[in-house]
Amino acid sequence: MSALSSAGGSDDAHLWVSWDDYHRAIERLALMVHESGWKFDQVLCLARGGLRPGDAFSRIFDVPLAILSTSSYREDGGTRQGELDIGEFIAMSRGSLGGKVLLIDDLVDSGVTLERIQRHLKSSYPAITEVKSAVIWCKACSTIRPDFYVEYLATNPWIHQPFEEYDGLRPHQLHAWLKRGEPT
Repeated sequence: MSALSSAGGSDDAHLWVSWDDYHRAIERLALMVHESGWKFDQVLCLARGGLRPGDAFSRIFDVPLAILSTSSYREDGGTRQGELDIGEFIAMSRGSLGGKVLLIDDLVDSGVTLERIQRHLKSSYPAITEVKSAVIWCKACSTIRPDFYVEYLATNPWIHQPFEEYDGLRPHQLHAWLKRGEPT
């Protein structure tokens, strides 16, 4: 069983992650990168899963944040991987992508996204001198290993992240959603 499975119901097939566990994992990943001694100039996060870790890293390490949109989990309500789409542009507030770049995502599953993005960066951004990757979860089924990861998942469970509760929420449901848990 996973070290991050303090939320009930986790087993070899499913890893349920609470908000506290999720934030603690990001912090553990940041500490791991820091303790490695590797210094980087920019964080490039893969949206959507890498947005929250990327934001935290940008703040903790006081480096610029760049965002690249990618998408592959659109099939069957986001539970089956399809064709990988890579955004045409990288969003940055200033400058361009270059130097040492830390590529961040939430997890590596098959390894396709991480491998293709690393290839894309090497071929399209000659100002980049080095790329290292960091994720919270590394599944055993991945064909590639990130440079940094908090947890290796030997059984390849489906990871239920805390923000997924918003996947089924629609604007017209917000009133009732905000009322949940309030005394009647």
